[in-house]
Parts: sequence; C-alpha cells; structure tokens
Amino acid sequence: MDSHTLQILEFPKIRAILASYTQSPMGRELAEKLEPMQDVGWISQQLALAAEARQACSEGLEPSLAGLRDIRLFLRRASIGSTLSADELLQIRETAWCLSGVYRWRMKLDERFPKLRELLSNVEDYGLLAKAIEGCLDARGYVLDMASPELAEVRRRLRELDERIQAVLRRLLRDPEIRKILRFPNATISGDHYVLPVAANYRHRMPGVVHRTSASGDTVYIEPASLASLAAERAVLKSEEEKEVQRVLRRLTAQVGKIARPLEAAMDRAAQLDLILAKARYARDYQMTVPVLTSEPRLVLRQARHPLLEYYLRHLPAPSQAVGKSGGRLAAGDRSAAEGTPSVAAPDDAEPRRGAGSPALPRPTLPCRHEVVPIDVRLGGDFRILVVTGPNTGGKTVALKTTGLLCVMTQCGLLIPVAEGSTLPVFHHILADIGDEQSLEQSLSTFSGHITRIGEILRTAEAQSLVLLDDLGAGTDPTEGAALSRAILEELDRIGCLVMVSTHLGDLKLFALAHPRAQNAAVEFDPATLLPTYRLLIGQFGMSCALQIARRLRLPRSLLRRAWFWLKRRRRLPELRRLQQARQEAEAAKELALQAQLEAEKQRAELERRLAALERQAAEQRALAEARARLQPGDRVRIASLREQGEVVRVDPRKATVLVRAGIGQWEIPLDDVFPISWPENR
Repeated sequence: MDSHTLQILEFPKIRAILASYTQSPMGRELAEKLEPMQDVGWISQQLALAAEARQACSEGLEPSLAGLRDIRLFLRRASIGSTLSADELLQIRETAWCLSGVYRWRMKLDERFPKLRELLSNVEDYGLLAKAIEGCLDARGYVLDMASPELAEVRRRLRELDERIQAVLRRLLRDPEIRKILRFPNATISGDHYVLPVAANYRHRMPGVVHRTSASGDTVYIEPASLASLAAERAVLKSEEEKEVQRVLRRLTAQVGKIARPLEAAMDRAAQLDLILAKARYARDYQMTVPVLTSEPRLVLRQARHPLLEYYLRHLPAPSQAVGKSGGRLAAGDRSAAEGTPSVAAPDDAEPRRGAGSPALPRPTLPCRHEVVPIDVRLGGDFRILVVTGPNTGGKTVALKTTGLLCVMTQCGLLIPVAEGSTLPVFHHILADIGDEQSLEQSLSTFSGHITRIGEILRTAEAQSLVLLDDLGAGTDPTEGAALSRAILEELDRIGCLVMVSTHLGDLKLFALAHPRAQNAAVEFDPATLLPTYRLLIGQFGMSCALQIARRLRLPRSLLRRAWFWLKRRRRLPELRRLQQARQEAEAAKELALQAQLEAEKQRAELERRLAALERQAAEQRALAEARARLQPGDRVRIASLREQGEVVRVDPRKATVLVRAGIGQWEIPLDDVFPISWPENR
C-alpha cells in the first residue's frame, strides 16, 4: 500500500490509538506495525476474529494478557544450552502463567467462537513450568533453599559458620583492650570479610589482614587473625553455594529449553490475541461494525464517521467551556479536526490547516463542535467517478479522507465506524492527493506538486484501485485547470478504477452530469444560516457560495452587487437545474432500490440461519436416535423424567422401551426418555 497515502490519511494515528488498547509489549508491537493487506481470506478472517472477540468482551469473557513478556531471546538461548539468569526465568514464569490463563480462557469458549478457538489451538497449559520456577525462585529472583537438597545443606552449614564468626566477633568486641583501639564499637563487612575499624596509630596492636583504609587514612579495617581460618572456610562454602545456585538455574533453563519452540509459538498466538482484543475494545468503544467484503468494484458506506474526529471529540473540554458561533456540531465534514486539529469556532474565512498527519495524538484544548455528523458514500456500480462540490469548510476533504481511511482500516482487519449494510471491495492500491503538495526543497509550486503526485498516481493505478483527489484543477488558470482535470478523469475512467474527487470548477460538474460513469455529489450548505450542514448528497452538485460567505463577512454591498451581475451573465442555471433534477430523481430511485436490496439480503440471511438451525437440530436428532439404537445392557444412561442416571438392563425395540436399573429398583422407560451418557448434553 502506498506509504504517502497512509500518511495523508493519518493512518499512523489510528495505529497509535489501537496500540493504546493492547496489554502487552508484543501486542503493542503488532499494532504499531499493522499494514493493510490485499488477501481477501486474511482480511475476512481478521474481521471475523475481531467480531468474535468483541462479542466475548461484551459477555465479560476477556482474558488478562498483562503478564505476557517478550521472552523470545531467552527461549532461543535456553534452546541452545545457555544458562538463563534468575530475572530472565522470572519473566518466563510470568509469561507461562499468562499463557495458562489464555489456555483456561480458550477452554471456556463455546461453539460461538470457532475462529478464536482455532487461533489458540496450540496454546497449552504451562502452569507446571511456572510452578517449577516459582518453587525455586522468590519474587526478587533469590534462589530458595528448597530448590535442591544440596543447596539447602550448603546454606545450613553457612548459617552455622556465620554464627561461629559472630560469636568470635562478639568476644573480640567485649575485650577492653581491643575496644580502646577501635574507632567505633562494632564490626563491619568489607566484601565477604568481617573487619574491625582500628585507629591507624594502633594498627600494630591488632594482628590480622588490612582490607581497606578510610578516605582520611585515620582508620584501617582489619580482619582479625582469629577469623582468618573461618573466613577461608566461609569462602569455600560461598563458592559451593554459587555452584549449587548455577546448577538450579541450569536445571530450570533445561526445562525451559525442552518446550522453547511450542512456548514461543504460543506466545506469538497470545500476541495476536492481544491485538485482536485491542481491535475489539476499540470497536466496542466507538460503535464500529463489520463491513461486507465484495468481489465487485462497489463501495457503499452508510452513516460513516471519521474515527479521528470521534477520538478528538472524546478529549474535548467540558461542554460549559466550549463556545463558538457555529453551534454544537462536530462533523465528518470538518477538515481541521480530521487532520489533527480540533474543529474550532474560528472566523469562517479562516483557512483550515492541511497536510499529512503524524503518529502524535495531541489532546485538543480549544473549543470545538460537539456532534459528529455521519455521511453516506456510494461509489461503483452505475458510476465509477464521484465529483464532490460545495463551499469551503463544508466537508469535501474529510469526505475523501473518511472514505480512504475506512478502506485502509478494513484491509487491516479493523472494524469501522459505519452502519450495518456497508460494503467494501478489497483494493490493490489506495492512492490519494490531498493537501498542499508544495515543496520548496524540490522547487515545486502547489500546482506542480499536485501534478507530480497525480503523475505518480496515474502510473500506479489499476482497475482495483481507489483514487482520491482533493481540489482537482486548483492552483492554475480555471479554464486550463478544468481541461486538464477532465483529461485526468477520462484517463482514470479508462483505467477502470474508482475515483472520488473534490473541486470548485463548474466544468467538472458538467462533466459529471454528462459522463455515463460519473456522478455529482454535494456537501450541503444552509443558505439561511450560511453554515455547512456536513451532509453529503449524492446526485446533486454544490455551489461554492463564495458571494454568500463574502456578504456574511461584510464586504461592501456595491462590490457584491457587481459580483452578482458578472456571475449571472456567466451562469447557465436553467440547463444545470434541469440536469440536476433528472439526476436527483434517478439517485432517489437508486437509493430506494438499495434499501430494498439490503432488506432482502437481511431476510435471506435470517432464513438461511433458521434453515441451518433446523438442519443442525435434525442431524442431532438422527445422531441421538442412532445412539439409542446402539444401547446395550450395562450401558450408562440419563433418565430425563427421573433426573437420574441408571444402567441399561434390557432394550425392547418393538415396544421402544428400555428397562433401566436406577437406585434400588428397575424401571421400564420409553426410549425417547433416555440419553446415553456419551451424548453431548450429558457432558
């Protein structure tokens, strides 16, 4: 997928939001590396997994993956015989406990979650490994005495030796002659040796080994000669203790090495589960649904919302702090909010910022509209080119961005914020030219930057591509820009890809009216309030409303009258209005047909579900009848009417009865009233 397009559509910010829902470093790594794919099978599987996970989370079936650590390097070292440290083994223990929790969670999943059960089929219970490590190491990584009998014996001898050393030290410290030469009346430790702080001028009165001196040189720390033999014995025991500790660590490492490969595979599946659960939580929090994938080049988005707009909406100030002229609507047509800046009640002539986003997710702090307005987008089928027109800040750019971003999210296996019935194809390329492509470094003007990018798009686009072009034909003479834009659209039509463009050029509105595979769309503008409503109306063309906005901004009336005079001389309103009326009526009929088709598909899906349930019930009844026919004396059965279990004594096929021994008596039971113990209902 085109990396430039992903930046323009601000997909890295979606990845950052998704990563915030993960619980483990490995899950976060997968989220941050998520890329759109072209494999329909993979996309369908990921969408199904996310849908199952969302259902499981809504029912309270959500495992904890906080203990999952990235221990892949430790496992590889263990598999080749390297000895792991205590801290590394503790991380393996945490991961083993986490995987054991995932295993138990998988066992709780019923037949409604087949994809999740299949994903986690190789995750086993690693509780034995965790217990083995836990029985040898405490929470700080200290090897416990119980780790081995040899270690316990060495440490017992060390404790006894330490008691003897302490007794000698106490005797020395009680000696009045020795107390006179000490700087302070207690012993200290230098390395592994017990030493006494002796005044430097009394050094000769304390036989022993000097281990260090104070910074001033007034004190020397001497190990008394009477402790030398005990210290040597202690050093030997400490060496033996370290050998036993290393032996315990090697033993635990060997246990890890034996299962390193399946453990690593289980970790990979657990990390995938973490990513899937993050998708599910994201979808649950933002009311996202699973789109229908189609092999046809047909795109239908119903009630689509820009996910970044909703993210910013949740981080707005309290409503009492939000003020502004524009009322209370944060719309999918608000360009500034979708591009990393919250929609602000600024003067209506303020030019919104444009350009590619970054992964940073700043918290908006400015006043902002408070309601996301969803849009409906349809592309493909009877038209492949959608020309979106309307006033500045009316939502044209974000309509393009919403469409492109939701397609990218779908191909990453993410649920998207749309209503049910939304349909998307799988694109090989999503190519966008949105924002200011001006580059001083490359000596490109705005127009040159756009043309350079469009040239790249034309070289890359194919039939299974989605092309998004913003402000097509802008930045140059309107007449030449319109001619060039028509040629670009005709070339894209020849390629056969789906195209969505925004423009202010009237000639492109006429192009969409006259071309058999093109359609107009308008972002709605309220002439009474002179404010956009952010709705996208397919089948209509929009006006730029420059003069209405200029009047609201109080340009001189005489100037506006002259502008209206020249505008009326150039317009061909009657012809345009008749063409628009015909297109609008056709679009309304198509919308009704699509609604009827959606209802028919829902009814067909419900009938298929009921038929499958009946077929499954009939198959279960046949299997139960066969199991009853195979009953033999001595078989264990459950008697439904008695709510007890019994043992078959005799089967009478002619009377369709079974003589069953239950409790202290025998009972003749109808065959339909007994269930073999092996039958699933009895498990």
